[in-house]
Amino acid sequence: MKNRFISALALTLCVMSSTVMADTATEVRQAILDHIAHMNQQLNQDPMRLSKDGSKEFFSSGGLLTYLDRTSGGNTFEVFQGSIKHIEVVVLVEGQAAVAHFYQEAIMQPTGLPVVTNYRARVTQAFVKEDGDWKIRAAHYSPLMGGAGTSQTVIK
Repeated sequence: MKNRFISALALTLCVMSSTVMADTATEVRQAILDHIAHMNQQLNQDPMRLSKDGSKEFFSSGGLLTYLDRTSGGNTFEVFQGSIKHIEVVVLVEGQAAVAHFYQEAIMQPTGLPVVTNYRARVTQAFVKEDGDWKIRAAHYSPLMGGAGTSQTVIK
């Protein structure tokens, strides 16, 4: 009887552990989709998407490593119609840290800049969980071959 109880307990813990892992990945995926939905609807980047400690980022337009915080004032757009594809999440510390890789596509016009009709980028974002929400702590955006970064226009 004791062995059956221990086996049942071990099985329960394994099932619970795999469920928790799936929840972290699901939550991070949803945070990414929420960020793009915000940009599509509000035509700006939500400053609360960033960690309270800020985020170190490489932009798709090139340049050096940039530090952003919630007061940096994210990008604003005259036009933004974006989508996310193929989100893969690597859980680093269950319920605390994860890295996501995905593709972002958009037609956009950052405020004061030319329209970019073929923005396509590979994105890697490091997420941390703060006060119950997933926040970006680091990010790297690189243009996908045949696409454009934010400060470039596509020449046809």
